[in-house]
Amino acid sequence: MKKNTMMVFGLAMSFVITQAFAVTTPATKVKGDAAAGKAKSEVCGSCHGSDGNPSAPVFPKLAGQHLSYLTKQLQVFRSQSRANQDVMNAMAQSLTDQDIADISAWFSSNKLKPEPAEKNDLGQKIYRTGIPEKSVPACAACHGPKGEGNPTSVYPVLGGQYSSYISKNVHDFKAGERHNEVMQAVANRLSDDEINAVADFASGLQ
Repeated sequence: MKKNTMMVFGLAMSFVITQAFAVTTPATKVKGDAAAGKAKSEVCGSCHGSDGNPSAPVFPKLAGQHLSYLTKQLQVFRSQSRANQDVMNAMAQSLTDQDIADISAWFSSNKLKPEPAEKNDLGQKIYRTGIPEKSVPACAACHGPKGEGNPTSVYPVLGGQYSSYISKNVHDFKAGERHNEVMQAVANRLSDDEINAVADFASGLQ
């Protein structure tokens, strides 16, 4: 009975999340050219690595990330609507739609260098089944069982991403520094320890 209840909860939350994200999904109308994007992304390499695999965990890995997600984020930075991102807002402001499409195509075409898997029972529980008593849905409902995300719904790849970067962004949602109603609601129901635990687990998924 408990298992069935959790399954129903997970399906219901997945539907709610899908509907909430659907209204913000960007349309990628411009076809990108990865070769052109490689040349245009040279300045990005100093932080994100020439192929999208940065050496410092303070910067997100862009390699292998979904084209739709990279496009959306660059559009958000260009619109200056993401707070506390002065560098990225400035970098993206001069980009055309074609530039964004090309740069996104380049980074998405590269292979992500994975992070080592880490045994983490708490993180695994949250990622796989959520926390029903706190109305926290399973992360896998949107980000996939292997952290592969969903390009159609613009859910990012989490598997292989730096744990510290995942944790920082969930904390940013919790603090209201990143704006997405669903992620803010979920983050607000998680403790700092729970956020760190699920970030560690998600990072090691492949």
